[in-house]
Amino acid sequence: MCDRDGSFYRNLSRRGFLGRSAGTAAAIALPAHLAALMAPSPAAAGTTLKATHGSGFCNMGMFLAKERGLTKADGVDLDFVVTPSNTEITTMFGAGLVDMSMIPYSNFMTLYDAGAPVRIVAGGGVAGCIIVAREGINAAADLKGKTFGTFQADTLEVLPYDYLKKAGMSFRDVDVKYLDTSPELAQAFMAGALDAICHIEPYASQCVMGRKGAKVLSNGTDVYGKGYSDCVLAVRAPLIKSNPGAVKAVIKALFVAQAQAETDKTAALKDTVGKYYKTSMEAAIDASAKQPIVVDQRDQTKFIIARGTSMQELGYVKKAPDEGAFDWSLLDAVIAENKGLYAGLKLKAA
Repeated sequence: MCDRDGSFYRNLSRRGFLGRSAGTAAAIALPAHLAALMAPSPAAAGTTLKATHGSGFCNMGMFLAKERGLTKADGVDLDFVVTPSNTEITTMFGAGLVDMSMIPYSNFMTLYDAGAPVRIVAGGGVAGCIIVAREGINAAADLKGKTFGTFQADTLEVLPYDYLKKAGMSFRDVDVKYLDTSPELAQAFMAGALDAICHIEPYASQCVMGRKGAKVLSNGTDVYGKGYSDCVLAVRAPLIKSNPGAVKAVIKALFVAQAQAETDKTAALKDTVGKYYKTSMEAAIDASAKQPIVVDQRDQTKFIIARGTSMQELGYVKKAPDEGAFDWSLLDAVIAENKGLYAGLKLKAA
């Protein structure tokens, strides 16, 4: 069993992780500070939807939708619920404290496998999962016996697992340390506390710039190919049924945000760096093309399902997700209703 780091993960097994994150409507023991956030969202026009999010560029669409009020024209407000750690994003979504989450597909799997009523309805961002190592580590074999930082049940754990597996190695060959937040993981690496990490953009670029001799071992494309999924927009199934219009409003806003970011990336960065991305503008600019917004990820369905094998081997799920984990119908409807917007996007499945 791998060593664990960070206050949230001390003495926490994978079984313990699932107990925290995979609760459905059936009771799970929520920490008091999370339970206090419980509040039903109205299910009519003019609704406010509660949402959680991560911290990578794959979340930029959600950040722009919130900052620029892109859902308001359709009568929807986004209310972000800030969590103290990455895993509590999954906990809150699985327990029904929020309506939707921009979430790594791997974390989504833990909820779906446990029977939570959640579905993937759109994409967030692609690529941008980066393995960064200190000076002297030039290949997978050089990681043997080294400390490796990541997040539990995250795409940032799945990539290094698959990367090592491709090289004939496993997590038993490295000393895995699980941390809590993106800034914490970046700072631990730059301070010399970790030999290697897997991180998202813009933090991966920050790490390369912030530690002398640091280098990228893998950007994921050598393992998965170009355009692989990272984060997805997942929604509580009851909301899809009770208020599909509200969900469509968010998906449409994500398309608008993608179009705006593709047209003027500098403006998008100015609206998000500092408030959402705790990194320098220099690192953000360098990283901006490495993890683009891609809302239409229908072509990533098979890729995500295939990653279920790794999640099984890691002990997070009993079985890989099936086609039932996805509901692309509202995305299809938004595309049909906004043909000009969709046609102008640079990155999309079709």
